Formats: sequence, structure tokens, C-alpha cells
Amino acid sequence: MSSGQRFNRYEKARIIGARALQVSYGAPVLIETEQTEPILVAAEEYDAGVLPFTVNREDD
Repeated sequence: MSSGQRFNRYEKARIIGARALQVSYGAPVLIETEQTEPILVAAEEYDAGVLPFTVNREDD
């Protein structure tokens, strides 16, 4: 996640959901965490700003 990009709530939900699915299929966790639930791991990763996701928006 780039440091200057802000996500709306739908984008945030999509990013966390996609990352949780990756974690549930065995992707390496990018932070030190005590969490075991993939959705909670993904949320912590999102909050830490370590997710390599970008959102491309089309201009209206």
C-alpha cells in the first residue's frame, strides 16, 4: 500500500478480504502477530501499512 493513497470503505473491505483469503491458503504473514484468524491477520497488516495492494480508479 503506498503511503499517500487513501482507500474508501469498500476498497478497504475488498483489500482485507482478498488478503485474508491469501492468508487462509497459506500465504506468509507479513507482520508479527498473535492473531490466528485470517481476517484479523489481514486487518492488522492493513493497519500496519504493509500490504502491497494498489487500487486503480477510473476517472468519471
